[in-house]
Amino acid sequence: MKTTTDYVNQICIDFKTSSNPEVAKGQKAYMKHNFEFLGLKTPSRRALQRPYLHTKSLPEKTYLTEIVDALWAKPQREFQYFGQELAVKYIKNHDKKDIDLYSYMISHKSWWDTVDFIASNLVGSYFKSYPEQRWLVCKVWLESKNIWLQRSALLFQLKYKKNLDVELLEYNINQLLGSKEFFINKAIGWILREYSKTNPQWVLDFVNSTEVSTLSYREATKYLNIK
Repeated sequence: MKTTTDYVNQICIDFKTSSNPEVAKGQKAYMKHNFEFLGLKTPSRRALQRPYLHTKSLPEKTYLTEIVDALWAKPQREFQYFGQELAVKYIKNHDKKDIDLYSYMISHKSWWDTVDFIASNLVGSYFKSYPEQRWLVCKVWLESKNIWLQRSALLFQLKYKKNLDVELLEYNINQLLGSKEFFINKAIGWILREYSKTNPQWVLDFVNSTEVSTLSYREATKYLNIK
């Protein structure tokens, strides 16, 4: 790679060369017409981007923010998908300031398809590296009134299993109780449902003692033996 511009421009050329307008119409409709698409199905996109994610082709991490900014500026959704999967390549070398990049990715061009990936993969990994940041960042996100940052505060522990911080999860949920936002109530149910695979009794006790929404309760208790 000569420059970050070369890197981004070349992936743009490869993606656009393989575009499919008919597929793009369906993808755009599925995403409620929030984004433009090139019409690349996931297997095709990943095949095209594979050479750019090879260790020998990866830019130095110092250029990651610049590249992600350029990809997030593109109207077609496939570029954001590539950007977040590129960022995963650097999670073994986290810097404390990476949370700023992840916050930007979550709060711009926001929808569940990117936010959930970023929260569970990038943010989840980051907070394992910097656990002392969890409460501070989550409080900022919860107070932001941005539903996607709030959703991320709930979902970053999706893959934590027995290492899930129940005190933080309980705090985050309680701050969002009474929300009318579908994506918030769905996320509350989702993280509780996932944790019920590890600690079903805690989840059962929590939903029976907390006034979660009907949607959250239904999602949370999906795997619990409730009659």
